[in-house]
Amino acid sequence: MEAVLQGEKTKQTRGSLAQRYGALLAILAVIAFFSIVNENFLSYANLVDILRSISIVTLVAIGVTFSLIVGGFDLSVGSTVSVATVLSASLMVWYRQELLVALVVPLLAGLVIGLINALLVVKVRIPDILATLVSLYVFQGIHLSYTQGFSIYNNMPMADGSSAPGIIIPTFLFIGQGEMWGIPVPVILMALAVAGVHVFLNYTRFGRMLYVTGGNLEAARLSGVPVNKYRTMAYMLSALFASIGGIVLTARIGTGQVMAGSPLLMDAVAAAFIGFSIFGQGKPNAFGTFCGAILMGVLMNGLTMMNVPYYAQDIVKGLVLAGALTLTYLPRLKK
Repeated sequence: MEAVLQGEKTKQTRGSLAQRYGALLAILAVIAFFSIVNENFLSYANLVDILRSISIVTLVAIGVTFSLIVGGFDLSVGSTVSVATVLSASLMVWYRQELLVALVVPLLAGLVIGLINALLVVKVRIPDILATLVSLYVFQGIHLSYTQGFSIYNNMPMADGSSAPGIIIPTFLFIGQGEMWGIPVPVILMALAVAGVHVFLNYTRFGRMLYVTGGNLEAARLSGVPVNKYRTMAYMLSALFASIGGIVLTARIGTGQVMAGSPLLMDAVAAAFIGFSIFGQGKPNAFGTFCGAILMGVLMNGLTMMNVPYYAQDIVKGLVLAGALTLTYLPRLKK
């Protein structure tokens, strides 16, 4: 009997270790594999390129993380990125505005989108997936109507036959293309966002109340927690970080691409869900989301270096997400 109990205890320990460190081990295994098959994978230039490539996805994924924390799910982040992208570019190219306006207006627009999402979910009580799906389509249509379906770039032709009067200014481009101390600015912004949100969620009352709200909505309400307030703020923060991602994306590519946010949606969602299993937390968290983004970035970079067709890369993304979710939910089923 003692041997049986010891065996069960060993199995539980292994399961716990797999749950806590499985995602991190997966990241290390993927890095080891690609470093073996391609000698240039671990070069400094390539590692910096990976971090630069995941910076925007991480910012958007942090927004998704906020919505997941309160038990919601924001599908509209892709459209929010697109709105911020075309707004920041158009303000400079069409209306010759300076840096402050090109930053503040898209951020305010993001907060408005988040407030609308919260109104639909919290007040109208539409299920979060359906409400944010509505926002996805509406704001996708709005930004396409605003640009008439055209991307925004320097010296673009206008409807009256003239050329656009402004340009995307160098100080704005520095946000996406510049470097400080040899580190790309987007990577610095990503690191600051991850660290700041981690501290905010784990060491402030507001962050703890977000987790309480998402843990059990009715219990939190009966305990006197203003759950509607925290849910509203979560959706506003989700849209705010999506807008920041849109601004950085515009600065990085130097144009306002329509539909630029659509490809980021699923990568951001995957990164956020993979983050559940980091250190076995089983809940949305900033550091886990960052690790999820790293895993997705390493996979895409390595597969590209191996000349795997882009249309086959989504298969790998799906399998990785399935594995991460298994690490998160299988232990709960056993319990």
